Amino acid sequence: MKNYSTRRNIGAVIALGTSAALLAACSSDSTTEPEATTAETAAAQSVSDATPRIATSYDGGVLILDARTLDTVEDISGIEGFTRLNPAGDGRHVFVSGSGAFTALDAGTWTDGSQHYTATPALTDIAFDATTPGHVVRHDGKTVLFDDGTGKVEMFDSAALLTGSKPETESYTTPEAHHGVAVELSDGSLLTTVGNEDERIGIVVLDADRKEIARNEECPGVHGEAVAADETVVVGCEDGLLIYRNGAITKVQSPDAYGRIGNQAGDEESPILLGDYKVDPDAELERPTRVSLTNTVTGELSLVDLGTSYTFRSLERGPAGEAIILGTDGALHVIDVNTKAVTRTIPVVDAWEEPTEWQEPRPALFVQDGTAYVSDPAENAVRAVDLATGNVTATGELAHTPNELTGVTG
Repeated sequence: MKNYSTRRNIGAVIALGTSAALLAACSSDSTTEPEATTAETAAAQSVSDATPRIATSYDGGVLILDARTLDTVEDISGIEGFTRLNPAGDGRHVFVSGSGAFTALDAGTWTDGSQHYTATPALTDIAFDATTPGHVVRHDGKTVLFDDGTGKVEMFDSAALLTGSKPETESYTTPEAHHGVAVELSDGSLLTTVGNEDERIGIVVLDADRKEIARNEECPGVHGEAVAADETVVVGCEDGLLIYRNGAITKVQSPDAYGRIGNQAGDEESPILLGDYKVDPDAELERPTRVSLTNTVTGELSLVDLGTSYTFRSLERGPAGEAIILGTDGALHVIDVNTKAVTRTIPVVDAWEEPTEWQEPRPALFVQDGTAYVSDPAENAVRAVDLATGNVTATGELAHTPNELTGVTG
C-alpha cells in the first residue's frame, strides 16, 4: 500500500512565479520595475519591506488582511464547505482545506532576495486531492499533508510553491486510513500516526527508505503533533504523550488515568511543550482550565491552572518561547515555561463561551513576529496585540464573522 515518487531536487527557487488564477487577479500597476521578467512582474508591486498578511476564514470564503493595519486586502468568496486554514510553509501561501483538496491560496506577498513584492491575493490552481483533508505540518523546509480519508501522506519542499507550479511530491500511504498526522524529519525519516477508522493507538517511524525503525502503540486516541528543540517530535494521547527523540520513543504518563493531551504548541528552540489537558472521558464538551507543560528531555509533565477555560484554537508560543493561551475570559495568559508561572494577563476581547460544535466560530489565537492576533466573532473583528508591550495596536473591522486564523510573513 506504499506509494513513492522520486523527489525532484529543486535548486534556486524563482520566487516570482504564480498560478494563472493569481495572474488574472493581479493589478497592472507597478511602482518599480523589478529585474525579473516573469509574467507576474508587470502585475506585482515592489514595496520597501516585507508585508506580512493575515488570513481568516468565514462561512463561504477567506479574508486576507494587512497584518499591521488589519485592513482587508481581499475578500475571496465562493469557497464551499467548512474551510480550514494552515500556513503552507513558504511565507506566501496558505492552504485551504476543504471540498476534497488542499488548495494553495496566494496571499499576494513575498520576498525575492532583497526585493519585496505584493499583489492581489487569490486562490491558485495548485491543489492536492484529498478525500478528507486533515493536518498540514511544516518542518525543516518540508510541508507534509495528511488525508484522513485514505491515509495518504504527501511531502514536498515548501519553497517549491514559489515556482507557481504544483510541486513534485513524495507520497506514502498508511496501512489503514484514520484521522492522523505525519512529520518528515531532516534525515528523511517519516513519523506517522497508527490507527484506523475505529481507533488510533500510536506512532511509527520509518527511515528514508520507508523501513520501520521505531514503533509505539501505547497511545490511545493519538492526536496532534508538535516539534520541540533538537528535532523532538511529540504527539498527544488520552493518557499522556509520546516523545520521539534521538531515534527512540518514550511515553510520558498523565497524572490522571484519563489525562488527554490532544492539542500541542511547540517551539523548536525550547524543550518544553505546551499542551491542553482534559480529564473527563464522558464529557460531551469539557471546558478545561489547566494546561500542560512537558519537558521533552526529562519527561516531567506539569499542570498550570489558568482560572479560566480555553479551546483548541487557544494555544500558541511567543517569540521567546513563552506559552500564550487565549482564555474564555477574553484575555491572553502568558506563561514562563521554565518557572511555570503566569507572568502576564492581557485583556483583548469580551468574555465568551465555547460553542458546542467545534466548527462554530469562537475567538482564535495566532502569533506571528511578536504580535498576537485574536479574532472576535462577536464583533466581526480581529485585534493585534504587541506582546512586548501588551498593547492592542490595531483592530480590523470585518465584513464577515471570522473563524480560523493564520498568516504569512511575506
